[in-house]
Amino acid sequence: MSDPPDGGKLEVLYRRHGAEALRLAYLLTGDRELSEDLAQEAFVRVARRLTSLRSADSFHWYLRRTVVNLANSHLRRRRVERAHVKSLAISAAVAGVSNPDVVTKQAVRDAIGQLPGRQRAVVVLRYYEDLTDQQIASVLGCPVGSVKSSLHRAASVLREHLRREE
Repeated sequence: MSDPPDGGKLEVLYRRHGAEALRLAYLLTGDRELSEDLAQEAFVRVARRLTSLRSADSFHWYLRRTVVNLANSHLRRRRVERAHVKSLAISAAVAGVSNPDVVTKQAVRDAIGQLPGRQRAVVVLRYYEDLTDQQIASVLGCPVGSVKSSLHRAASVLREHLRREE
């Protein structure tokens, strides 16, 4: 009897380890939707390396490690975001400005959503993913200069859009 195609192997592995990966992600994050995303992303990443795994038993360990790494990465980004928002709030308080409220945050999200695709990607990768210009250029497959100019143009558009919202 021959082995099932790679898709069949992946399905077998998902049935065998999917619930455990989801449970682990949930225990690490406490967020059901996020844990589903993390478990799925972990499967995709480990599946890419499926042919290079030393044994079928190692899949479980790679999957577990990948779920933990993805959860840690997400939580680290969340901490960085909170620290950034806190520093902005402190700066605003010192300057006598009220803390950013829900309406302001939504206005910023809306303004970002109206940017052209590349500018939106650059803004999100810089300010939400905390990537450097070089890392953004690598992700987008473009020169660093293009990242810098896109970021500059996006910042101008966002400033103008948010001024009109006031």
